[in-house]
Amino acid sequence: MTNAPEDISQLNFETALAELEKIVTDLEKGQVSLEESIKSFERGEKLKRHCETLLQSADARIEKITLDAQGKPKGVEPLDFD
Repeated sequence: MTNAPEDISQLNFETALAELEKIVTDLEKGQVSLEESIKSFERGEKLKRHCETLLQSADARIEKITLDAQGKPKGVEPLDFD
């Protein structure tokens, strides 16, 4: 496992994702003990949830620029992904 901080909530998306990818790689190699694998898996689950939360938060902040009849920006509104 890594020497990463225990408080996952303090990690930014990129750091959390990089740690999650390392955990997946280490588990796929199968060269760690069962106990270490379980700990890594549990941390990986927490990292996954944290990354999902950060992505949902980013999605909620994305806006699209609205244009007036002349094509000039007039404001913003939530972006509809559907």
